[in-house]
Amino acid sequence: MTHYLYLHGFQSGPQSLKAQETRAYLHAIAPEATFDSPQLSPYPAQAMAQMTQYLTGFQRPVVLIGSSLGGYYATWLAERFALPAVLINPAIRPEDDLARFIGPLHNPYTGEHYTLGWHHMDELLALRPPRLTAANYWLVLGTADEVLDWRQAVRYYRGAATTVLNGDDHRLQGWPQCLPGLLAITGQVPARP
Repeated sequence: MTHYLYLHGFQSGPQSLKAQETRAYLHAIAPEATFDSPQLSPYPAQAMAQMTQYLTGFQRPVVLIGSSLGGYYATWLAERFALPAVLINPAIRPEDDLARFIGPLHNPYTGEHYTLGWHHMDELLALRPPRLTAANYWLVLGTADEVLDWRQAVRYYRGAATTVLNGDDHRLQGWPQCLPGLLAITGQVPARP
């Protein structure tokens, strides 16, 4: 029985539409699978300490799913725990992308108020793996992503399985069409609805 762990992006949460679509799909098609999407700390080192504790000693096969900043986190975890990961429009250089958000912030999903500092950008940089195991990844990218350049992901994860959705955005409207691929990662065959 596979466990799917969804890591949300920056200023997001477990209530995000992609997380809910994934949960609903797995519940309908693979009810024996389990799914979790924890609320991650807004601080990178804390978020990864949280996920390291979560995964340490886990007894079932795990597939990571990470969206945007969650894709960056999923990469670090995939390398650390030798896990497969599905990366949806993953952040490649979040320490650069998020620098413009330094200061007080409010997460609209959780209502949490917090402050990002420059030391948090250093924490992000420290989470960049020294090498990647391309065979562990499936990239799902939108060419009209208004937040991140999909071509950076193609270059960074060279050799990884890649699905490019032409004209799709950062939200990735076509994500529901990709969901059957989650079961293929572990060799499962989707049940008939």
